[in-house]
Amino acid sequence: MTGKVVVVTGAARGQGRSHAARLAEEGADVIALDVCADIESAGYPMATMDDLAETERLVRNAGRNAVTAQVDVRDRAALAAAIADAVTELGGLHAVVANAGILPMGAHRPMTAFADTVDINLGGVFNTVHAALPHLGDGASVVVVGSGAGLMPRTPEDSGAGPGFVAYKFAKRALVDYVSTLAVELASRGMRINAVHPTNVATDMLLNDSMFGAFRPDLETPTADDIVPVLTGMHAQPVAWVSPEDVSHAVLFLAGDESRHVTGMQLRVDAGMAVKAGR
Repeated sequence: MTGKVVVVTGAARGQGRSHAARLAEEGADVIALDVCADIESAGYPMATMDDLAETERLVRNAGRNAVTAQVDVRDRAALAAAIADAVTELGGLHAVVANAGILPMGAHRPMTAFADTVDINLGGVFNTVHAALPHLGDGASVVVVGSGAGLMPRTPEDSGAGPGFVAYKFAKRALVDYVSTLAVELASRGMRINAVHPTNVATDMLLNDSMFGAFRPDLETPTADDIVPVLTGMHAQPVAWVSPEDVSHAVLFLAGDESRHVTGMQLRVDAGMAVKAGR
């Protein structure tokens, strides 16, 4: 990634921070974007400006340049302005990692959770990629962070997990087709787009009281330990979740030149979740 500039959304913590730090370790300068404000329907705290500052510190500690901005991926005009300003400062743009997302889990979540999740997890990806496209040239790479959930069929049980979860699966499923379709259009222009589909990842999106309650409604105050058996049962491998770094290795491969002939890929980092489900 030496000499490359990469945009990462949702970069203040979790997977986004991990992706930014890993790319910087391999030589990339990073444009780190995050909303850094709570979203009421999500049911758990979002990242803060201090979190975004920590991501910047990690990038700079790797010896690379970092430009940060507080921006909501639902606002394409703001995204376009932030990316354009950062590209001017850093001298170009070579890759995009559309990572920002939320998961408002639970049947008690309001219907606004459906709209917020689609707007962020699907519309936010569209906005990020489309705001970045004017700055990308031959050899550029777009990496969309999807989800193993998006590779699973709809089930009657989905609605019991609430409107936020239904929207999450819908958005992630839609990204599969988006990547496959756009890959053909970008290929003729010397660019490529791929998706990474993680299973459960050990981040604040998963490891919070709201999620614990959603997975173990039979307990009054469930903890992370209480959801381990439930999550482990989803996988062929005997693990409850993967680490953000596990996903970052895949993102790094797809963002860099070693994958220059890889496009339209739906890369699973899912501990065997899809194959266990017969997908």
